[in-house]
Amino acid sequence: MYQDLKGKTAIVTGSSKGIGQAIALRFGQEEMNVVVNYKGDEDGAEETVQAIQKHGGGAVKVHADVSKEEGIQAIMDTALEHFGTVDVFVNNSGFNGEEALPHEMTLEQWQNVIDVNITGAFLGAKAALAYMMEHDIKGSILNISSVHQEIPRPFNVHYSTSKGGMNMMTKTLALDYAEAGIRINAIAPGTMATESNDDLQDELKKQKQLEKIPMRTFGEPKEIGAAAAFLVSKEAAYITGTTLFVDGGMTLYPSQIND
Repeated sequence: MYQDLKGKTAIVTGSSKGIGQAIALRFGQEEMNVVVNYKGDEDGAEETVQAIQKHGGGAVKVHADVSKEEGIQAIMDTALEHFGTVDVFVNNSGFNGEEALPHEMTLEQWQNVIDVNITGAFLGAKAALAYMMEHDIKGSILNISSVHQEIPRPFNVHYSTSKGGMNMMTKTLALDYAEAGIRINAIAPGTMATESNDDLQDELKKQKQLEKIPMRTFGEPKEIGAAAAFLVSKEAAYITGTTLFVDGGMTLYPSQIND
C-alpha cells in the first residue's frame, strides 16, 4: 500500500473490465477516488464502482468516448464535480481493431484504432496536463501501452503503429513536463489472462502463445494494477518517461513472436 495515494483522485479510461478495471480496483484498495470511464459496458462500470467503494475509495462512473474532445471533457468534468481535482490520469482505453494485411486494410479500419489508441491518449493527456499546470499539481499520467510498441504484430499494422507512437508520446510528454514536476510513464503488458483475449479461448492458440513467453504463464490484470499503483506513487518519484514491461519476459526474444 502507498499511503501518499490515499484521498487522491484518478481517472482511468476504459475501466469497466480487463486491465482498466484491475487498475481502478487497485486504486480503490489504495483508498483513492476513481472516475470509472466506460463506452459500452455500463454493468461492468457499475460493478467496478461498487468494488472500489467497498474497499474504502470513492468512485463514480461516466459514459464517454475518449477519441472525442467532448468525451474527455465529460470525464474531466465528472472528476471535478465529484472530487474537486485530478491527480492521476490513466490512458487505458484501447482498441485492437480487425486483422488485415496492410494493402487490404481500409482507411476506416486504420483510423478506428488510431482514434482511440493515439488520439484518445493524447486528448486525455492534454486535458490532464492543462488542469495540472493551471493548478500547480505535480501529478502523474500513465499510458497503457503493449509489448507491441517493441514487437511487430502481424496483420495489425494499425495496432503496432499506435503503440509505437504511444511510446514516443510518453517520452516526449515526460520531457516537456519534467520541470513542472508532472511525471508521465507507461506500462506495456504482455499476454494477459482477460476474457477478451482470443489466445486464451482456443487450446492450440493458448499453447502456442505460452511458448513465446519465457515464464510460460500469462499475466494477471491485477499485476498491471500493482505496477500502476507503484508508478503513480511517491515511491516512483524519480521515474518519468519510462515504459515498464510487465510481460513475463516476452520482449526478451522478439524474433520468436512472429514464428
